[in-house]
Amino acid sequence: MPDSQPQPPPPPSNPPGSSGHSDGALVLCGARLTDGRTVDVRLDGGRIEAVGTAGSLAPGPARSGAARIDLGGYLLLPAPAEPHAHADTALSADRGGPVSYETEDVQRRATEAALLQLGHGATALRAHVRVGDVQGLGALGAVLQARRSLNGLADLTAVAVPRLLTGAAGADGLAMLRDAVKMGATVVGGCPDLDPDPTGYVETLLEVASEHGCPVDLHTDAADPARLARLAAMAGGLRPGVTLGPCGALSRLATEAAARVADRLAAAGVAVVCLPQGGCGSVERRGTAPVRLLRAAGIRVAAGSGALRDVSNPVGRGDPLEAAYLLASCHGLHPEDAYDAVSGSARAVLGLPEVRVEAGFPAELLAVRGHQLAGALSLSYSRIVVHRGRVVARTSAVREYCNSAVAAELGLPRQGRGELS
Repeated sequence: MPDSQPQPPPPPSNPPGSSGHSDGALVLCGARLTDGRTVDVRLDGGRIEAVGTAGSLAPGPARSGAARIDLGGYLLLPAPAEPHAHADTALSADRGGPVSYETEDVQRRATEAALLQLGHGATALRAHVRVGDVQGLGALGAVLQARRSLNGLADLTAVAVPRLLTGAAGADGLAMLRDAVKMGATVVGGCPDLDPDPTGYVETLLEVASEHGCPVDLHTDAADPARLARLAAMAGGLRPGVTLGPCGALSRLATEAAARVADRLAAAGVAVVCLPQGGCGSVERRGTAPVRLLRAAGIRVAAGSGALRDVSNPVGRGDPLEAAYLLASCHGLHPEDAYDAVSGSARAVLGLPEVRVEAGFPAELLAVRGHQLAGALSLSYSRIVVHRGRVVARTSAVREYCNSAVAAELGLPRQGRGELS
């Protein structure tokens, strides 16, 4: 990897504060839950085995080698998931010039982007990947290889995204889409707004999805209520389901018109993924879907990151806690609902099992510095990420104050050090 693109450090096998082995049972000690309880949590076999009051879950004689992590001062949450990433273009803005779709470049960027998002807490990601045109199936092959290299660290699924699916020009796109599913893409998607026949595009995509039993993930910012209503009617009843995003144009419609569209999407069982961090389109088309209106209609609303430092958003962070923070601070969601959009609802959109900090649930967890969820969203830098029952990433942030008269006047510690929340 070039010097200009430093690799993230590998996750620690035995993070500070732990003892014993990284495999087998793991006890998280003294963690705070969002309901205010302080608990011990024992993980084994990729699941939460037990939750008890603090100090109650000693490993026991049969598990004397179990690792223990002191989570005093941490809030323990279900891990976030990333429902809308662009793995083939991620981190491409750093180099400037046209995006390289060379296999090695895409694989490197996709892997690094997934690790960055894993460090933020996302243990599962859905990546939209272009197929056809100049990319052919090369970018998809590179992302699937990145998925294999991430095995045990994070779960990555790929959405095959053809540009055209109708007319003579769309025949190649359709053939490429079918090949992409055979190759390993487990979701079909795309942007009907770019096809001369948006309705025909969606019809073709739904047909392929029905043939292969794939979920559908459509990217649209159309501001035409009739088109969105027609899309909802076409998608209704498809299993395993249809996701629509980012739907930013809905926020530019009159409230009554947007509410009618929301009702039709809800009736069709369509989920919506909004992108509060800036989306992945041009500045003119950006905007965040009206999340409160959509939720009021009964639509499952998840939040994703969209572009991660590509030409659409050169400063994209890919941080689910930032997405939740924006939903709370700018769109009026309660912190619990905002966090659900990047965790519970995001996992549901991806077809993943529910996670709760309770016995029997998957051990997909995020520990963040803080005592309350609102403070953690505001933002928490120190994080410990658990995937399949083992620690896969840890971030510790330290703040230092300079030894100066200003610090003294402000009553700050001289040369003070402390871990950031």
